[in-house]
Amino acid sequence: MKFVNPKNDVAFRKIFGSQNKTNILISFLNAVLGLKDEKAIQSVRILNPYQTPKLEKLKTTILDVRATDERGVTFIVEMQISYTSGVRKRFAYYLAKAYSSQIKRGEDYPKLNQVFFIGVLDFVLFGRKKGAARPYLSRHQILDTETHRQEFKDLELNFIELPNFDKKEHEVTTLLEKWVYFIKHADDLDVIPEHADDPSLQDAYKTAEQLGWSQDDLEAYEYRGMRIQDERGAITHAREEGRKEGHKEGHKEGHKEGHKEGHEKGEKHKAINMACKMKAKGYNVAEIRDLTDLTVEEIEAIELSE
Repeated sequence: MKFVNPKNDVAFRKIFGSQNKTNILISFLNAVLGLKDEKAIQSVRILNPYQTPKLEKLKTTILDVRATDERGVTFIVEMQISYTSGVRKRFAYYLAKAYSSQIKRGEDYPKLNQVFFIGVLDFVLFGRKKGAARPYLSRHQILDTETHRQEFKDLELNFIELPNFDKKEHEVTTLLEKWVYFIKHADDLDVIPEHADDPSLQDAYKTAEQLGWSQDDLEAYEYRGMRIQDERGAITHAREEGRKEGHKEGHKEGHKEGHKEGHEKGEKHKAINMACKMKAKGYNVAEIRDLTDLTVEEIEAIELSE
């Protein structure tokens, strides 16, 4: 038994965006948003049902899943493989666009319903100070800064950062953990794990089994996989170039300053120079911090001075 990689966005949309298997999306949404009993989603209508994408359009097409439930609430689910410049603003734009497009000019504002964005990320988006725990799920709402009460409940962003999920198969217990484990590890498995006892999760594994895919779907999936490898290769190359250039600049600066003080200033200059270049190439704070040893505060100061 061989499963496709759910992190491949073609596979992600085929699994979660099938109009014939909406139970998969419903189970995933309820698990991520913590919806139970009378608050649980009962049915959804997928606004962009999966269709085999044309290969020539895969370079630019953003393959996300959009759906509404029986109450008119909108859900946007996106699989994002790598960090790109302006990605946070793009997420916010998706949320705002989906909210405002619910009504036409002249219609009443009360017709606006809630919109939830769920981003499944194969990278760390939010920087954490060294030693601090990194949760794999974060929820972002509009809160009063003093009371922390949620007075505006229509907009919410949720992010699953896959690198922060490190539970082993035998450690997985909750339905949310089972879903995240599926997305992160399905393509490494030969059988459906014993913990996948939820019927909708079992359907997701069965949908991810390559034997059930058409030739066109497999070609689109494999082509997208090659594109992902190319993108990651470009990121790795940019990182190495940043290291080399930063080392060169730091060495020159250290030579000028002389001995201990010059070395310290040169190292700091090298780190800041590298951080600037990485920032320009779209790296996030966490990646820059890990490669330069600069603090989050120092990196954010560079952002302000740009």
